[in-house]
Amino acid sequence: MASWTCCDRTLTPDARPLVMGILNVTPDSFSDGGRFADAGDAVECAFRMAEEGADIVDIGGESTRPGAAPVAVEDELRRVLPAVEALAGRCRAALSIDTRKAAVAKAALEAGAHIVNDVSALRHDPDMLPLVAATGAGVILMHMQGTPATMQTAPRYDHVVAEVAAFLNERMQAAAAGGVALEQMAVDPGIGFGKTLEHNLLLLRHLAVLSKLGRPVAVGLSRKRFLGALTGREVDERLAAGLAGLTAAVLHGASILRVHDVAASVDAARVAAAMAGAAEGGAA
Repeated sequence: MASWTCCDRTLTPDARPLVMGILNVTPDSFSDGGRFADAGDAVECAFRMAEEGADIVDIGGESTRPGAAPVAVEDELRRVLPAVEALAGRCRAALSIDTRKAAVAKAALEAGAHIVNDVSALRHDPDMLPLVAATGAGVILMHMQGTPATMQTAPRYDHVVAEVAAFLNERMQAAAAGGVALEQMAVDPGIGFGKTLEHNLLLLRHLAVLSKLGRPVAVGLSRKRFLGALTGREVDERLAAGLAGLTAAVLHGASILRVHDVAASVDAARVAAAMAGAAEGGAA
């Protein structure tokens, strides 16, 4: 699997995919909004995720759930910076800042973050691409149809896998033209970001198409609405469904897994990666 350059770190999905623990320091995220609004609670959670095997902790101060309204830069900074500053240099895991705003990303990177997870794929803020290029930060380029406020309003595609792959390829080319090294990039199909249940399933079934872009493929499906549609389970009852989806994603080529439940996901990822390796090696 391809290595991923993230500032002064090189992350390599080796025995298993990289596991990215989700740390939402927001009052309104769909799953855990308000749980980690206190900086002390957020830091404790991050250390716990690292102990459970998280390779990355993804810190977000603006909800991107369907229908979410934008957050002011000042509010987002107030939410995320205390956690980044407290964790930098002390937490084993690499630190990711989940933001569309260059000012927030810049402050987080200066405080010790290594990765920018941008759901707009560097389109929302014109200052984001040159910031990533200048800092050498790892960047996740994600596909989203519309914005968080509008993305689930009747999303439509003619050929969802081909269209998402073409979009991610275009964003990789744009990033490269702006000075971002290929080794800094990872891609994400954006499960649940402007997709129906059928779109999500098709993308997960055909992750190998995205793997052909030559960069690590990140997948975030933990606790999402489509899992509830398939199982009838509420948000806090979707762990088993998420692990099943995670396993399938690994078998189809995912190499970065964005999850809420780190310990269980690390175990599932390790088993799924072993199964994928056995399948590639053929029958004994």
